[in-house]
Amino acid sequence: MNITRRRGAIATFITLGVLLTGLVIFLSVPWIILNKARAAYMVLGIIFFALLMAGVVLNTVFLVREVRRNDRQDSFLNAVTHELKTPIASIRLYLETLERRTLDEAQRRKFYAIMRSDSDRLLATVEQVLKAGELGQRARQQNRATLDLGALVAECIAITLERHHLKPESMTLAPVPGQVKLRVNGIAEDLRTAILNLLDNAVKYSPGAVRIRAALAITGYNNVALAITDEGIGIPEQELKRIFKRFYRIPGKYAVKIKGTGLGLFLVQAIARQHGGTVSAASKGANQGTTMTLTLPLAVD
Repeated sequence: MNITRRRGAIATFITLGVLLTGLVIFLSVPWIILNKARAAYMVLGIIFFALLMAGVVLNTVFLVREVRRNDRQDSFLNAVTHELKTPIASIRLYLETLERRTLDEAQRRKFYAIMRSDSDRLLATVEQVLKAGELGQRARQQNRATLDLGALVAECIAITLERHHLKPESMTLAPVPGQVKLRVNGIAEDLRTAILNLLDNAVKYSPGAVRIRAALAITGYNNVALAITDEGIGIPEQELKRIFKRFYRIPGKYAVKIKGTGLGLFLVQAIARQHGGTVSAASKGANQGTTMTLTLPLAVD
């Protein structure tokens, strides 16, 4: 219902903009023609006409952009509400079961494991929202250190395997040629957040068998690139740049199937930029998998 209303509002603003533009042309052109004998009036008429046209077009663009921004924020609130309520409801259900029934030790341990997983999911959502606000306010410069990026990626892979209960062969990290230590200057906590978000996305967007490959390589002599490739549902070409916007989620069937807040890739891009790097996405299309590439400057001894 909300999506239909948003689309109706966008169509209304565009129609209104077109009608106003036509009205401006209808009123201005005859005035310019009638006064063409007077050069000063003609010049003023052309300037006035151009200003009116620019104002109408800019007003329509801003209105449509505001409607879309509100739509993304509404989607974000709905997604966050779902991400918070679902694990809380699950934890509550298992706690009530433990209180009302006598269970053997194996069942109790199973319930504890599920509740711990739900609490981790809840904590991850809260931390993601807090991190987005923190990174949006200021660039963080404190606590920077020289980090071994390969070791950090291996640590994040281990965390992701445990978090999603995956087999070790589901994720592989290609060895660096020559066993070279690829070091970067940065904030370990933020870079860990960025890498974990990329890995979590790769898992979430792989509805079938999870097969994810991570590889590190030196690019441009003074940069290191982390490429994370999955064999999931892929990304439409027209969405490759939009996915890094705050609150943005791919519309249609992709957004319906995959739950999320729309903050993960925004966080990755913000962290990459604050470390002097970039992040990009590449995909051949639907069901062709995706490669996310995080590029960072190498540390200078």
